[in-house]
Amino acid sequence: MESQVRLFSGIASEGLAEKIAKSYGKDLGKLIHYRFSDGELQASYEESIRGQSVYIIQSTMPPADNLMELLLLIDAAKRASARHIVAVVPYFGYARQDRKDQPRVAIGAKLVADMLAVAGATRVMTMDLHADQIQGFFNVPVDHLYASTIFLPYIKSLQLDALTIAAPDMGGSKRANAYAKHLNAEMVICYKQRAKANVIESMTAIGEIEGRNIVLIDDLIDTGGTLCKAAEMMLDRGAKSVRALCTHAVLSGKAMETIAQSKLTELVVTDTIPHLDTPEKVKVLSVADLFAKVIHSVHHFESISENFIVK
Repeated sequence: MESQVRLFSGIASEGLAEKIAKSYGKDLGKLIHYRFSDGELQASYEESIRGQSVYIIQSTMPPADNLMELLLLIDAAKRASARHIVAVVPYFGYARQDRKDQPRVAIGAKLVADMLAVAGATRVMTMDLHADQIQGFFNVPVDHLYASTIFLPYIKSLQLDALTIAAPDMGGSKRANAYAKHLNAEMVICYKQRAKANVIESMTAIGEIEGRNIVLIDDLIDTGGTLCKAAEMMLDRGAKSVRALCTHAVLSGKAMETIAQSKLTELVVTDTIPHLDTPEKVKVLSVADLFAKVIHSVHHFESISENFIVK
């Protein structure tokens, strides 16, 4: 007997999960989320999932309760005898802790990968990891999707002349180069020096900027400092316009205010992380249809490689 797809959502990603379920053509499964008086989480499935393929949709941005809830839902599904348990993690939190870059620090991305597997996840589906090699931290299959599937058609729709793709730092050069090749565009790399985490000391750029329409590409935007400073620097050097496309809108601290007051033409993000209020400059594109399509392909053992426009 073939298992059926059952879609469930954690509290943090209910909005996106509803869109994915609608695109897939199914209703979200019933869950009860409960908190004890001290804040401790408890979640339970309110329908049988025995022998089913359970897809649990939850991004793991702070607070840590989001990750904990995902782990609890995975464990509950395992104990309820689900046949397959897929953790659908549109935004994989702790991905920036992907290496030991100083003494006596944790490799958070590896720790979270281990926790998901120990809880009982048999597969993980995510989007635009901070570093591709994080896939190697998992001992279960990983479907690593790319927002380029959504971003590239959007860039083409703008019909920009003198298009230049820019990487906001050296680490993003591979991603920007892939976009530039696909769009047959020029490329610029920003070089920055940090005084400390989230604080930029200086920034310059390698490549032709004057008279160009610049599109900055990155996997996430946190405080917005890097992108806004890059936009100001490029416009000062003669760029026609500067816009940014970032998959994950972390937008912590005063990021909203920073973006609203910046010289960016627009910031385009996805809905992997929910935000109730965003500045007018921020445009949100949904990843729901892409995830629904890939869930269908995975469940029916079909190839998903066509969804990887830029690798």
